[in-house]
Amino acid sequence: MPGSLKTEAVVLRSLRYGEADRILHLYTPQRGRVSAIAKGVRRTKSRFGGRLEPFFRLHMVLYQGRSELLTVTSAETVDGYPRLREDGPSLDSAARACDAVGRLFETDEAHPGVFALLCNELALLDAGAGSARSQATHANQLAFRLKLLLAAGLAPQLAACAACGEADHLAGFSGSAGGVVCTACEATGFALGEEAHAFMTGALGAALADVPPAGERALREAERAIHETLEHHAHVRLRAAAPR
Repeated sequence: MPGSLKTEAVVLRSLRYGEADRILHLYTPQRGRVSAIAKGVRRTKSRFGGRLEPFFRLHMVLYQGRSELLTVTSAETVDGYPRLREDGPSLDSAARACDAVGRLFETDEAHPGVFALLCNELALLDAGAGSARSQATHANQLAFRLKLLLAAGLAPQLAACAACGEADHLAGFSGSAGGVVCTACEATGFALGEEAHAFMTGALGAALADVPPAGERALREAERAIHETLEHHAHVRLRAAAPR
């Protein structure tokens, strides 16, 4: 039914449309991912200024007409995360986080926890941009994706063999089985070292700001496990998490 929708939103992506408009991909806490048109936003005197760019967190009023494409009627900044825009690694991590949310949660189903997770990630990247406290790391990106898997109900089985239930001798990971596998079932997956297993377990249980350390080999194994889980169970392929 036509009417106005008031909501917070994070701009995932912004695309030029026509001579002066933009199409926005937004993530909202109660409507999931939505698309909206911002008319005239590229004109010099646009009332929206630059706040409809990617990674802005906004209070928005969107008009819902007969089309699935909403119209932006009002937008006020909650947080523009300005520091991350001046730091290449942080900006890249923010882009990958938004891309992951947009691909894995592409429907209008409400996931307020995912919205909060994304805002937390952007705030962490902004707070540490260009400093020794930077969160723009390979480990952070993988921890964020593991938490997205948890929110989607796709968290991998890490406590026991996903194929037979054996709790000991866990030596591999199988995307099709949905988790770690023991030596007897390892042929269904690939070798997963103890450090990678410990990283995945720790990252799922820790806050994003407290991602456990891991070597690059372990992180590559964890990334493969995440990607195979997504491909087998959500039919989604994400951009590679860039190592730092």
